[in-house]
Amino acid sequence: MALTTSPRGTADIFGDNLNNWLKLEQIIRKICRTYGYQEIRTPIFEHTELFERGIGDTSDIVEKEMYTFTDRGDRSITLRPEGTAPVVRAFLEHRMDQGPLPVKLFYLGPMFRYERPQAGRYRQFHQFGLEVLGSDDPLLDVETILLPIELYKTCGLEGFVVELNSIGCPECRARYRDDLKEFIRPHLQDMCSSCQNRFERNPMRLLDCKREGCRKVLADAPVILDYLCDDCADHFAKVRAYLDALSVNYVLNPKLVRGFDYYTRTVFEVTYAGLGAQNAIGAGGRYDGLVEEVGGTHTPAVGFAVGVERLLLALESEGGFKAAAPRPDAFVVQFGGQTKMKAAQLVYELRQAGLQAELDYLDRSVRAQFKAANRINAKWVLILGEEELEAGKVKLRNMDEGTEELVDLSEIIQYMQSREE
Repeated sequence: MALTTSPRGTADIFGDNLNNWLKLEQIIRKICRTYGYQEIRTPIFEHTELFERGIGDTSDIVEKEMYTFTDRGDRSITLRPEGTAPVVRAFLEHRMDQGPLPVKLFYLGPMFRYERPQAGRYRQFHQFGLEVLGSDDPLLDVETILLPIELYKTCGLEGFVVELNSIGCPECRARYRDDLKEFIRPHLQDMCSSCQNRFERNPMRLLDCKREGCRKVLADAPVILDYLCDDCADHFAKVRAYLDALSVNYVLNPKLVRGFDYYTRTVFEVTYAGLGAQNAIGAGGRYDGLVEEVGGTHTPAVGFAVGVERLLLALESEGGFKAAAPRPDAFVVQFGGQTKMKAAQLVYELRQAGLQAELDYLDRSVRAQFKAANRINAKWVLILGEEELEAGKVKLRNMDEGTEELVDLSEIIQYMQSREE
């Protein structure tokens, strides 16, 4: 184990890359505010049973990917692999259902899954997601599709595709599962081991298999849309009607099922072909039974999540999303002795006034200090020599224009602020 290497599947975020992250987070928070969503920050770890009951014990996440351990109190704890179940737990614990409905929440933070690392897929990754709890209005299904679309467009992403389906309610799915199993049974031996293992427990998950042999078997399988009950069919028709009225482009994908067991009715996924096989940059849907499954009363809900790393990778491939590196306002050049003491005071005063100011901490020459100011792209260099100090002035150099002027030390902050306006 190399102490100077991060664990496999993790990454350090800094420099220009971090600036892109911060820009994306700023856009996310602005859009969520316009849609009326409040931020929530749930714990990094939860009780394991929350994910076992919420996500479903036949999902890949629960079966293979969770980071689970026993703590010193002999409790089974899991690092959160997704954000919906923790939000539902918080919704119940803090009795948000007793307040105004629907409750609209968004989150942004790290998740953990033991996956095979590859481009855009990490073992510690980050998700932006939102949840709406307390209403079964189809318009909210549409809102959870509109918001990520607005995010992608605001970031400058083009060429993404919205795929849409309905997987109905438990009653719809019971009839569909029976017929789907009868269709698959004669071909089961031709399918992969994962599909064979899931056949009895959750046959709909077979539709999500990416192996070519399994996809070939399922090419002519029955589709869930033909099995929707009247209520589910009506709900989905309204979702599509709203999308059409709002001129939202989407593709109907009757084999889209998603990987979590808690989904009901509307499901959707946003894909971007430029990422190759792992092309999903966002997904979500309705989960009307999850709150009840976790221990609450029946509460309809809908939400979605976006993988931040995957989205940034897509934006990088198009080359249009690059945050400007922040520029320090000032670099104070000093000549040692009393000028360094005064420079320390001046930098402190500049920072107190809200200006980003730097100075030399390595006892470098004046020439080297100017080079340092250039490297960090400072807007101004404040030159504080013995003569300037004695006269109560500072020499101010505009690094963009190459001009210099003497300014009274007592007026330097006000002068710089006026030039920023």
